[in-house]
Amino acid sequence: MSERPAPRLARKAFDPAARGALDGVRVLDLARLVAGNTLSMVLADHGAEVIKVEPPEGDTLRAWKVQGVETSWKSWCRNKKSICLDLRSDEARAVLHRLVAGAGMLLESFRPGVLEAMGLAPEVLHAINPALVIVRISGWGQDGPFRHKPGFGTLVEGYSGFAAVNGFPDREPVLPPMFMGDCYAGLYGAASAMIALRHAERTGQGQVIDLSLIDPMLAVMDPQAANYRLTGRLKQRTGSRSTNTAPRNAYQTRDGGWVCLSSSTQGMTEKLLRSIGRAELIEDPRFRTNPDRLRNWQELDAIIGGFIGARDKAEVLAHFDAAGVTIGPIMTAADLLEDEYVAAREALIEVPDADMPDGVVPMHGMVPRLSATPGILARPAPRLGEHNDAILRPALGEAEYARLTARGVIRAQETREGTRT
Repeated sequence: MSERPAPRLARKAFDPAARGALDGVRVLDLARLVAGNTLSMVLADHGAEVIKVEPPEGDTLRAWKVQGVETSWKSWCRNKKSICLDLRSDEARAVLHRLVAGAGMLLESFRPGVLEAMGLAPEVLHAINPALVIVRISGWGQDGPFRHKPGFGTLVEGYSGFAAVNGFPDREPVLPPMFMGDCYAGLYGAASAMIALRHAERTGQGQVIDLSLIDPMLAVMDPQAANYRLTGRLKQRTGSRSTNTAPRNAYQTRDGGWVCLSSSTQGMTEKLLRSIGRAELIEDPRFRTNPDRLRNWQELDAIIGGFIGARDKAEVLAHFDAAGVTIGPIMTAADLLEDEYVAAREALIEVPDADMPDGVVPMHGMVPRLSATPGILARPAPRLGEHNDAILRPALGEAEYARLTARGVIRAQETREGTRT
């Protein structure tokens, strides 16, 4: 029997005329790397005019290339525009002042104190535009004893307590293999930015959002501090096992695949045990209640793992799905690109991209899914300074724009074809 053709991801075209719920909100994005770009991507996906204000070398995210392709930049910077200003120049900062006057928000991720040293302190910016929302992203926050320390996501993933509880008990603490701290900060930041914008709309009063990377990580680690205060015991690394419910783990199938299973309720556990032909275990004193199962998790895992390990992955998934048991495959990126569910939900999509060998680049779809304002795909991630002409020329006038470009204050514009003008 031949294999069913793999589902194709939905292919989406960019529509420069598309408008979203945040149409009319201008965001000046001076931030670099993942946290700031996650925050501004959420806003851009819903119609805000996000203008990346990049230095001559560009946002550091551009340098994260795979086989010469800026895959990170393409994903996190879709729907944005780019201008290129050398903010070390007084003249460039004067240009920024003009843009601030018509903006709703400004993002920055310099080390605390740098914005002030540049003459762009919040009080200066609010003197120009009192309604401006200023989001200040840093590793450790704008105050406190660590304010001047450099801080990347890796450091806060360790400092927050996450790494200490992640991994297996006989191995070293494990840092996440993705940008967890940065993405949490970006998502918390997007929510706080919308709260601040709502306040500015109602009152005309802007404010400063002190968005550290550490605070969101600490927030998602709750209630571990409370648990320690109550018990005096630290949470230990348990691999994929849960300390709250059992059974819950990753299990290998006969053909080398992996599945994940969770039975967080008594009813689900009973359904699971019946489905593997072990209904008698429901009344077994070792497994009767969740506390019983947590004490005897190794014996229970051996029973479940034995059932799963004697069967191939497809058979395991079909068996438990038919029984209504909460189980799922552990997927890879290759699996996701061929997955029927992912394609049907448009959780991953394809958009045109001349830098990719097949002319399209896969990326995540719109998150979250709003019924009336579902988000937009207006433009691909911009080339460095691609929108200098469109944004700065009308703001400055022809003569001033030409003068500052000639002086290198406004850096050369890179076109969609990759040439500099």
